Amino acid sequence: MPITPRLALAAALTLLAGGPLQAQDRGTLTPKPLPPLANPDDPATPAKALFGRATGPTGGPSHAYGSYAKGCFSGGEALPIDGATWQVMRLSRNRMWGTPPLVDFLERLAGQAPRVGWPGLLVGDMSQPRGGPMLTGHASHQLGLDADIWLTPMPDRRLTRAEREEMSATNVVRADRLDIDPEVWTQQHHRIIRLAAEQPDVARIFVNPAIKKALCREAGGSRWLSKVRPMYGHNYHFHIRLACPAGQAACDDQAPPPPGDGCGEELAYWFSDAVLNPKPPKVKPKPKPPMTMAALPAACRAVLKAP
Repeated sequence: MPITPRLALAAALTLLAGGPLQAQDRGTLTPKPLPPLANPDDPATPAKALFGRATGPTGGPSHAYGSYAKGCFSGGEALPIDGATWQVMRLSRNRMWGTPPLVDFLERLAGQAPRVGWPGLLVGDMSQPRGGPMLTGHASHQLGLDADIWLTPMPDRRLTRAEREEMSATNVVRADRLDIDPEVWTQQHHRIIRLAAEQPDVARIFVNPAIKKALCREAGGSRWLSKVRPMYGHNYHFHIRLACPAGQAACDDQAPPPPGDGCGEELAYWFSDAVLNPKPPKVKPKPKPPMTMAALPAACRAVLKAP
């Protein structure tokens, strides 16, 4: 069932303020459009309030502008919500959009997944229809080149709409956060992450440090491990980031990963007491002001206003 403009419009959310949305956080069966802004052209208007109200993509060619955490894209496509080897989750978030290279990549990866014992992908957040900052959740996912893949294999049936909004992804990390849960982690988890990391167009895979530890234990020294980077959270899903498409000079690639497999002191840092149990600051820091359009590439203004 391909996604339609009508479905995309119906999926516009009233997103709740608060912490980041995760794969275990529920969606809603009754999404409501956000109310219009009183003065959207005010320079102080948060960019997330503007891009969060864009319910469909621009026309024209696809192009990514800026960086993964300060950018946008034109000519986006929606990943069809159902494929032979994938299903899109949390439809109410309307975050199943990306550049055509990302959509093509996910369809290709999903098709290869059964070869490594993973029946199919449950796809979480990709990007908003035109990218840009999100009202809740991710700081990145702005270029149409990021996607979250649940650490839950696709079931052998089509999930209902309620299940797509309400079921939780699988937490593979032990309660003490020091390692994976051996009752949950499988070799199939290892293989699907490896399959993704081995794709040449992948720049990074972000996983929970405990998952990186397990991968190092099982495949230390492998070249593909250099792309797999530890990051807070990511115990219910792994995050795929593609490199900028060739020939798009306005898209800012991040630096290549450091040499080596990342299994030594760099990984040990994530299990230090200072990281696992940080002390609260003596003085509560002031919240950062929201990003405005001035922080984004100039092209993002045109992307936002394009038909």
